[in-house]
Amino acid sequence: MRTCFTHLVTSLSAPLNLAFDYTRSLGPVLGRFMTGLRERRIEGIRGTDGRVHVPPVEFDPVTARRLTEWVPVSTAGTVTTWSWVSEPDEGQPLNRPFAWALIKLDGADTALLHAVDVASPDDMSTGMRVRVRWAAEPVGSIHDIACFEPGEAGEDPAAQGEPVAEPISMAITPVRLNYMHSASPEESKYLRGLAEGRLLGQRCPACQKVYIPPRGSCPTDGVPTVDEIELPDRGTVTTFCIVNVPFFGQRLTPPYVAAYILLDGADIAFQHLVLGCDASEVRMGMRVKAHWRPRDQWTTSLENIDHFEPSGEPDAAFETYSQHL
Repeated sequence: MRTCFTHLVTSLSAPLNLAFDYTRSLGPVLGRFMTGLRERRIEGIRGTDGRVHVPPVEFDPVTARRLTEWVPVSTAGTVTTWSWVSEPDEGQPLNRPFAWALIKLDGADTALLHAVDVASPDDMSTGMRVRVRWAAEPVGSIHDIACFEPGEAGEDPAAQGEPVAEPISMAITPVRLNYMHSASPEESKYLRGLAEGRLLGQRCPACQKVYIPPRGSCPTDGVPTVDEIELPDRGTVTTFCIVNVPFFGQRLTPPYVAAYILLDGADIAFQHLVLGCDASEVRMGMRVKAHWRPRDQWTTSLENIDHFEPSGEPDAAFETYSQHL
């Protein structure tokens, strides 16, 4: 995640985009439900009170008993409630205005949340009849229901074919969070300092602890941290982790080291990469120095420091960083 801040009065702000794919196993119930969607059919499961749940649940919501009686339901149903989306977000079912609706399919007793494709909110109403519009190429996901549209169910020839042998067992759900972050005045000074190749912390006037990145108030004493302190770009590895597992979006080839580094004169460590040596050589107490990127690549970001590397100094004594683990 790259963060480059721009001016906003005295403080800085930047859009932050956090995203990852969440992978989970489905289990026997949701696995069967998703497998059915791939085959363009919808199944619910009957609870101990006789109600049919769609989507299906593994355990009864009242008695907590395991449920096993599967019930086929219709691909058409009734809107029980709805809301209008005038400006769809990225990743939503439709890229034009649409309605989110709770839809009770014929044969079900609970409602399914999905999109309804209509031209305007005037075309939506509680009690209206809608039917499934299937995706062109179903894969075994809730997205196999592309959306709902007004109308009654019709026969889908694709749903009458032979079942696909391989059941669906896993689901991948993209998770995204996009927001604007505004830095505090103290953080803004720190970030502007990075653009000048300086590491700026702040000292608590009560306990004299130095924080980097700075904080508006000392978490120990609760008083404002008003004294600006410029720190050197050398420090000590307090704790570290050797990353051996590859993951999507990884910029470095494992193994490599993510470490907490306590800058000289600071009282709190921050996380950064330790490169420039074999991962097996990194150790607690190791002395390191910052390896800065070329000056023409500097922004208001800690990424101006590409990584830390061994400084060649003797290891720090344990007592010098034991209170900062």
